[in-house]
Amino acid sequence: MKVYKFGGASVKSAEGIRNIVKIVSGVDGHLFIVVSAMGKTTNAMEVVLDHFMKTDKVASLTKLQEVEQYHAEIIGELFSHTALGFEAVKPLFDSLKNYINTAIADDYDRCYDYLVSYGELISTRIVSAFLQESGVVNAWLDMRKLLMTDSNHREANVRMDESKIRLKAAANFDDARIYIGQGFIGSNLKGDPTTLGREGSDYTAAVVGNLLDAESVSIWKDVPGILNADPRIFDNTVLIPELTYLDAVELAYSGAQIIHPKTIKPLENKQIPLYVRPFGSPAEAGSVIKASTTKPIDVPVLILRKNLVLVTIRPRDFSFVLEESLSKAFAVFNKHRLKISLIQSSAISISVCVDNTRYLNAALDELGNEFKVSYNTDLELLTIRGTNDSIIQETTVGRTIMLSQRTRRIARFLLKTEE
Repeated sequence: MKVYKFGGASVKSAEGIRNIVKIVSGVDGHLFIVVSAMGKTTNAMEVVLDHFMKTDKVASLTKLQEVEQYHAEIIGELFSHTALGFEAVKPLFDSLKNYINTAIADDYDRCYDYLVSYGELISTRIVSAFLQESGVVNAWLDMRKLLMTDSNHREANVRMDESKIRLKAAANFDDARIYIGQGFIGSNLKGDPTTLGREGSDYTAAVVGNLLDAESVSIWKDVPGILNADPRIFDNTVLIPELTYLDAVELAYSGAQIIHPKTIKPLENKQIPLYVRPFGSPAEAGSVIKASTTKPIDVPVLILRKNLVLVTIRPRDFSFVLEESLSKAFAVFNKHRLKISLIQSSAISISVCVDNTRYLNAALDELGNEFKVSYNTDLELLTIRGTNDSIIQETTVGRTIMLSQRTRRIARFLLKTEE
């Protein structure tokens, strides 16, 4: 059994969905397909949510109408009998409209998981129906009923044991050869929808692969495979054909967008290889992540994370015990869901680099109760794995370096964003 995951770029158009049919039609054995929301639907649903939280139902419904129209256009291009596509998604849009009209906008994260999770439900209904019309028989599954999580809304953790029982019962491959489920979403034991974090569909695919003992997991992307840098930012990028699980974890932690940070552990636990393959050229091998490789990565890997903030805390009275202060500061960052990507300390200060999210101001306020707090915004973190003086000079020349760290293999530079 194999797991295929198709991201938002793969299903953003009718052409992309037709390509999924071609790829899936070439698989003879059992297959579990994980699909993300179409195109930028998640971003659009976040706007729907923002209006809803401001109790502006008219604006929320107007934006939802744009989302519905986008999907209607894809359905119109895809189906020979468009009623099949519209029938598949109409109940979902009706549920969304009813929620916006009747629900109470109280907890942002809980409302986020309810509203935004519909992007994946809508996309999988369309893909499943079109596969069916194309002669690819499949069974659609609601992952909210199968992936059980805790109640950490927007970044839920999967309860593997309970999920395994439910998923194996639903995807037994006796009723169907191909199953289709949503990435990114699940629910807690009370049945409240949850999400696994942005780009969490990769993690869903890895969890499904682990729980169903897949022979492999393949993530289909709009790139040739795993490159040594983002081609939209850096020139002369090259394909990395093989990586170890350790390589992948390091790259994901540093901010590589090609792999969700949680993805590797479920696969490494069962030694399941992860393939990153080019959606536009399915015959090409792409890249594979596995336990060991024939040779180490022999090119520098460059990762640039944007929209970061450098937060520095100092004691109010110079009575500074580093270990105690680290513990208190980390507890605050964790409470407010701020992920730390870089740490530096001195005798009287601690500096950390975090994402600039909606939770930042609350964290700064809480830190200010005990520390003197200063911060710098509009920063980028450049990580170079396999570093050398030449590549450092090339990538940082003319840039304002706020902070730098360097080890034997890795150099990291916190840079002021270029205007």
